[in-house]
Amino acid sequence: MMSATPSTWHASGDLASFDTHSGSWVERLLFNHRRWVILLCMLVTAVLGWQSTKLQLHASFEKTIPATHPYIQNFLKYRDELSGLGNAVRIAVAQPQGTIYEAAYLDTLRRLSEEVFLLPGVDRARMKSLWTPTTRWVGVTEDGLEGGPVIPDGYDGSARSLQQLAANVARSGELGQLVARDTRSSVIFVPLLAQDAQGQALDYAALSARLEALRSKYEGEGVTLHITGFAKIMGDLIDGVRAVLVFFALAVAIASGMVFWYTRCLRSTALVVLASLVAVVWQLGLLPMLGFALDPYSILVPFLVFAIGMSHGAQKMNGIMQDVGRGMHKLVAARFTFRRLFLAGLTALIADAVGFAVLLVIDIQVIRELAIAASIGVGVLIFTNLILLPVLLSYTGVSQHAAQRSLRAEAADQAGRSKQALWAFLDRFTQRRWATLALGVAAVLGAGGFAMSTQLKIGDLDPGAPELRAESSYNRDVAFMNRAYGAGSDMLAVMVKTADGQCSQYETLNKIDTLEWELRQIDGVEGTNTLALLNRRVLSGLNEGNPRWYAFVPNQDMLNTVTAGAPRGLYNDSCNLLTVYVSLRDHKADTLARVVAHIEAFAQHNNTDDTRFLLAAGSAGIEAATNMVVREAWHTMLLMVYGAVVVLCFVTFRSWRAVVVAVLPLVLTSLLAEALMVVLGMGVKVATLPVIALGVGIGVDYALYILSVTLSQLREGKSLSDAYYRALLFTGKVVMLTGVTLAVGVITWLASPIKFQADMGLLLAFMFIWNMLGALVLVPALAHFLLPPARVPAADSTTALTQPPSPGAAITP
Repeated sequence: MMSATPSTWHASGDLASFDTHSGSWVERLLFNHRRWVILLCMLVTAVLGWQSTKLQLHASFEKTIPATHPYIQNFLKYRDELSGLGNAVRIAVAQPQGTIYEAAYLDTLRRLSEEVFLLPGVDRARMKSLWTPTTRWVGVTEDGLEGGPVIPDGYDGSARSLQQLAANVARSGELGQLVARDTRSSVIFVPLLAQDAQGQALDYAALSARLEALRSKYEGEGVTLHITGFAKIMGDLIDGVRAVLVFFALAVAIASGMVFWYTRCLRSTALVVLASLVAVVWQLGLLPMLGFALDPYSILVPFLVFAIGMSHGAQKMNGIMQDVGRGMHKLVAARFTFRRLFLAGLTALIADAVGFAVLLVIDIQVIRELAIAASIGVGVLIFTNLILLPVLLSYTGVSQHAAQRSLRAEAADQAGRSKQALWAFLDRFTQRRWATLALGVAAVLGAGGFAMSTQLKIGDLDPGAPELRAESSYNRDVAFMNRAYGAGSDMLAVMVKTADGQCSQYETLNKIDTLEWELRQIDGVEGTNTLALLNRRVLSGLNEGNPRWYAFVPNQDMLNTVTAGAPRGLYNDSCNLLTVYVSLRDHKADTLARVVAHIEAFAQHNNTDDTRFLLAAGSAGIEAATNMVVREAWHTMLLMVYGAVVVLCFVTFRSWRAVVVAVLPLVLTSLLAEALMVVLGMGVKVATLPVIALGVGIGVDYALYILSVTLSQLREGKSLSDAYYRALLFTGKVVMLTGVTLAVGVITWLASPIKFQADMGLLLAFMFIWNMLGALVLVPALAHFLLPPARVPAADSTTALTQPPSPGAAITP
C-alpha cells in the first residue's frame, strides 16, 4: 500500500537507538502499550465469541420484498382480503399410475391435507385442496343453477362417488388450478402466516423439514409429492448452508497454504490467518448484539470479510518481513510498517466498506442487512488486521530465512543482475509502445464489454428458483408443476378497487373483461380468472353450454346474481375489491416486463374515481416489483460506489491524474463483468447486484497498493520505470498473491449446491483477477501518459526513516 520503498528505509533498525516517542500519537498509543492492546483484543474476542453463539440463521418472506415499492404497498394494504397471493406453498400429490379418481389416492390426499392443515404457520382459513369445503363447483342442472363442495356429500369411495367427483371437478373450473390437466395429480394450496400461533417468526428450516418428512412418509404409500413456494426455497437454501461452511473452511485452507507458500514462515502465516478469523468472530458476535441474524444471502459475508482480512494482513506481514530482512528489530519493523501502511490500509478498508454500504440504496431488507453485516465486518478489520496483527508480529517477528528470502529480487537488483522475467515483462508497460498497446487493447475490450452490457437483463432469465440449480429437487418440482398445471406457481394478480358494494357493476366488470381478453393475447400468459370470466361461463351454462351464449351481457340483475354465488377469492366481503388472476408461463424478466407494462398502460387509460386497477400481488407481481427496484438501484449504486472511490482516491493522492489511473481499470472490469453475465445468461437481480459493487470496492485495493509506492518513488525524482519496478518488488508480489488467492478461494463456490453462491463465486473470481491485471498492466500504462516523474528533490535520507513521504502528497506533473 502507501509506503516508502525499500531503499528509503535504510537507517539503523536497532531497538536501543529507536525513539519510542516518534511516530503519530496513534502509533505511540498502540505500540507503547502493546500488552494492553493484546489483552483488550483478547477480552473483546472472548465476549464477542460468546455472543456469536447466540447468532441465529433464519429467513423472512417480508425481508425479501421491496416493502416501500407501490406494488408491494398495494399488496400489503389488501393482503388480508386476498386469497393466498403472498407467501404460500403448493404441494402437488401425483398418482404415478392412473388418475386421481381412485379411492386409495383420495384417502391419501385427505390424510395428507389434514396433516398439512395442522402445521405451524399455516393460514388454515385460506388453505385449499379437494377436501376443503371452500373448493366448490357451480353448474347448471335440470333444476337450474346449482353448486356445492367438490367432494360430494356422502362420499364413500364407491364408483358412483368417484364419478360424481369427476363431474364436480369438471364444473369447478379447477382443472389446471387444483387439479392437473391430465387429472393425474392435485394440489394442496397452503398459504402461510408471517408468525406461528405462539407469535414467533415462521421457522422456514423447520417447516421445510416437516414438509420433507411428509414427502418421505406419503411417497412410501405410492404417491409422489412435488413441493414449491418461498418457504421451500428458503428451507433448501438453509440446508445448503452446511455446504457454505465447507467452502469457508476450504477457503481458509487455500488462503493459508498460498500465503505460507509465498512466505515460507509458519508463525507469520498463522498470525495473518488468526487476525482474519478474529475479525470474523467479532463480526458474528456483533450481529446478535445489534439485533441482526444471518440468512441464506448474508451467510457468504463472513468469507468476504476473511478474504479482505487476508489481503491486508499479507501486506502488513510482507512489510515487516522485508524490514526484518534488512536487519531491523522486529518491534522497529512492526512500527515502521504500521507507520507506512495504516493510513493507506484505512483508506482501502473505507473503500471496501463503501462497496458494501451502497447496497443500502436497494429497497430490500435482506440486502440492506447484508450491507450492514459486511460493513461491520470491514470495520472490525481496522482493529484486527491494521492494529492487532502488527502488534502481534512485533512480538513474534518472522523467521530469518523467510525474511532473507523476501529480499532476493531486491538483492539481485542491487547486485546489478537482470530483472526477473515477470517483473521485466510488467515493467515494459511503462514504455510508450507497450503502454499504447495495453491501452488500445483495454479500449477495445471496454467497447466490446459496453456493447454487450447493453443486453444485460434485469431479473431472472430461467424458470424455477434461480437461487438453486436447475437439477435441484425444488426446480424439478417446479418443472413438474409447469408441465401438469400450465402456469405452476407464477401468478400475478391485479387488484381492482371500487366503491363499497359496487364490485358487480357492469362498467367495472366490462373493463375487467376487456383487460382479461387483452392479457390472453400476450406471450407468456397461460390463463386468467376473474368475476367477469365467471359470468361468461355461467351464462353459457344456463343456456345448455351453447358457445353462442359465452358472452358478457349488460344485464345488471344477472351480474348481481352470479356475484352472489361467486367464490370470495374473486372479490372481498365488502364487494369493493376485485382480483384479476393472471397465470404466467414463467417469471422471466421479459415475461414480467411485457405483462406489467400492458397492465400499467391499461390502468392509465381506464382508471376513474370509482374504479382503479392496482398492481400487484402474487409471486410474479412481487418479483416484478423486485425487478423494478433492482433496475432503479443498479446505476444509482454504481454511481455512488464509483463516486466514493474517486473521492477517497483524491483525498489519498491529492491528484486528479492519480485518480484517473486508479479508477479506469475498475471501470473496465465492471464492463467486462457485465458482459460475462450476458454470456453466462445471468440477470441483474438480488443475488448478483451486490457482486458488482463489491468488485469495485475491493478491487481498488490493488491499484492503491501499486500506485502508492509508484507515486512515492516518482516524488523522489526516479523514472517511471524505476518507480514501478520498486512497487513491484515491494507490493506487486503480494498484489498477485492476493488476487490469485481470493480468486481460487471463491472459484470453489462453483461446486456449491446453491446456484446464487456459484454465480457470485464466478463473478467475484473474474473481478478479482481482472482488477489484479488492471493494477499490474493498466496502472503503469496510464501512468506513462498521466504521471511523469515529479521535478522535486529526493527525500533526505536522514529523515526518511522517521518521516516517510506523506501518502497524500500531490504529484507535480
